[in-house]
Amino acid sequence: MSIVVEGLSKYFDTQKAVDQVSFRAEKGEILGFLGPNGAGKTTTMKMLCGYLTPTAGTATVCGYDIINQPLMVRKHIGYLPEHNPLYEEMYVREYLNFVASIHKIANKQERIEEVIELTGLTREVNKIIGTLSKGYRQRVGLAQAILHDPEVLILDEPTSGLDMNQLADIRQLIRNLGKEKTVIFSSHIMQEVESLCDRVIIINEGILIADDPIHILRNKMEGVQVIHLEFTEAVADTAAFKKIKGVTEVRPHLNTLQVNAHAHIEVRPELFKLCVQSGLTLIEMHKTEQNIEAIFRQLTKSEANA
Repeated sequence: MSIVVEGLSKYFDTQKAVDQVSFRAEKGEILGFLGPNGAGKTTTMKMLCGYLTPTAGTATVCGYDIINQPLMVRKHIGYLPEHNPLYEEMYVREYLNFVASIHKIANKQERIEEVIELTGLTREVNKIIGTLSKGYRQRVGLAQAILHDPEVLILDEPTSGLDMNQLADIRQLIRNLGKEKTVIFSSHIMQEVESLCDRVIIINEGILIADDPIHILRNKMEGVQVIHLEFTEAVADTAAFKKIKGVTEVRPHLNTLQVNAHAHIEVRPELFKLCVQSGLTLIEMHKTEQNIEAIFRQLTKSEANA
């Protein structure tokens, strides 16, 4: 087992950031780590990497204790923080050479060239890091995280700032790395989580509220249906939609509405009737399967209101 976490907690004075979180992750698994802002995701990741000391609980990475053997833990982890810290005055190749020296990589130059190609940095290696776009800085950060070929990768928002082409490249890289390594990554892009992850952990207000493969998580949330409505114009007032029996949430965006409702109540006839009464021109109405975004919102909202 690559990662074993048991009752991990972290307090900042009287503020509880992480509260008795427990989970495990195996080699060859890509684990999505989700939660609202301030939920405790980054704090948990920093504890696993040895940057923060837990208030209580234990965790091991590749069999090494994060408190008693922090240097051994760091040797086996590649970490890309949310706010990617780089030496901006250094050239890309120079920086990677510096990182490789810290890790005492034997075949240093060969490994640097391999990682440059893997992360798509070939055209940028002779540039100063400070002149790079945000997307390419993310690539440099990912390059340093995988340079020493760690068994575990912890990536906090690894695709932040990437354009669509870069997103596709980095997602494929993470997918390939996940075949042989343990990958934990957080993301606010739910489609990304759904396409990449074998399993999802959701944390809210420091408490672990879900730990399941995505298909099992969907089965647990079968009590919710998601209905999408598209109009010729934006809907100015959604209050009437929220009053329909069975509707739990209405989310407007431009000329569309996403309506969440209890699965056992058929709300579409009432939705259609309201559209006619309100003089709205309905172009399309369709019901979709539960996606990870709807599940995430439902779980975190339920826990917050509990």
